[in-house]
Amino acid sequence: MIATPGLARRLVLLGLAGTVLVGLGMPVLQSLGDNAFLLLVVAGGVIAALGARLEGIEGRRALIVIIGIGLAMRMLALPAPPILSTDVFRYVWDGLVQGAGINPYRYVPADPALAALRPAAVYPFINRADYAVTIYPPVAQAFFFLVTRLSESPLAIKLALVACEGATLLALIGLLRLTGQPPTRVAAYAWHPLPVWEIAGQGHVDGLMIALMMLGLWLALIVGRRYGGAGAVVLAALVKPFALIALPGLWRPWDWRMIALVPVVVAAAYLPYLSVGRDVLGFLATGYVQEEGLASGWGFTLLRLWRFSAGEWPHDTGIYLGLCLAILAALALRTGFRRDRTPERSLRDINLSIVMLLFLLSPEFPWYLLMAVPFLSIAATLPGWALTVGGFVLYDVVPGDPQLSYDDRSAILAALVLAAALAQAAFTRRSGTYR
Repeated sequence: MIATPGLARRLVLLGLAGTVLVGLGMPVLQSLGDNAFLLLVVAGGVIAALGARLEGIEGRRALIVIIGIGLAMRMLALPAPPILSTDVFRYVWDGLVQGAGINPYRYVPADPALAALRPAAVYPFINRADYAVTIYPPVAQAFFFLVTRLSESPLAIKLALVACEGATLLALIGLLRLTGQPPTRVAAYAWHPLPVWEIAGQGHVDGLMIALMMLGLWLALIVGRRYGGAGAVVLAALVKPFALIALPGLWRPWDWRMIALVPVVVAAAYLPYLSVGRDVLGFLATGYVQEEGLASGWGFTLLRLWRFSAGEWPHDTGIYLGLCLAILAALALRTGFRRDRTPERSLRDINLSIVMLLFLLSPEFPWYLLMAVPFLSIAATLPGWALTVGGFVLYDVVPGDPQLSYDDRSAILAALVLAAALAQAAFTRRSGTYR
């Protein structure tokens, strides 16, 4: 397909506008505050959506423009200091501890046994340094170790995660071709403000999890290696467990070998760290659930909103979690037992499960929403856009900057996603199409 000058020019202008917004992001955040920053990133989300819908442009040239501008956005974001979390410093710490031959699940960073391993540029910024061993699973730990063999710095972690995004983009391009969609739709990921800020800017390891998950989908749906794809998804879940939600899209009814593959991969990944015994689950098993309000229920937005209106009921946390798991299990069973299975249908089913999982159970950190962003290229929905762009309302990083309370902003995000879901459902009924 030959590009018309008007369409090609429009694509370039959109991308340049997005790059300018990223370049303005940190100065605006520092000088004008969170609300102005929110306007910038929402504008960036609109630009990503428009770029993804521009069609009629020759594929190779469009991809060069989209990926080149997406890389420029990330180069601008790489120097950004941590503004929501200091997780990237914990990644570096876990890597250098392993480099010294020490199991990262054995000691908290403040333990005297690690006194000789405290670089001034890293140790003062480690979160939970005096009471929590690492929370990150073994595939994430292997990544931290490998990257820090090259450089023990947050910038090295960020660069490695941007490289992981390259694998995500390649998988997305392959899946777009498989489903007969224009390659320009990769702009929905490449230009989306959430991965630009949370992977390149903040260095969250979710970038590795997403790359492995998308590699799994590529292997299963394009190459035809379902077990290899399932193995990659399990490895992604050993970076962050939420990735396991994609596995039903690769499963076939009564395929017990794929089910048996899960514990085998998990056991093999944990084997190098088993010298600490049961402590190998780290802070995830010793306090994270309580600290984030997940055990009490206050960490779940919908349950918290219910309590504000109806009060706290006996056992309401267990009831809420039971309902959520029942919904997610029903979606997984529908996906796994679907008869009219096509790659496009599987991708849409996985996307629905991911959006529902994040909406119901995410601990409300914006970077947890990252795993929904790749599906805006291959299986876009209005709730997916509302969740991933609207997630920026949760930012609260400028001390003293006046804005609504966190509970109010969480409620706004939930309302945006629900409104988008209703609008999507209404459109689907009118058009008679699956969206």
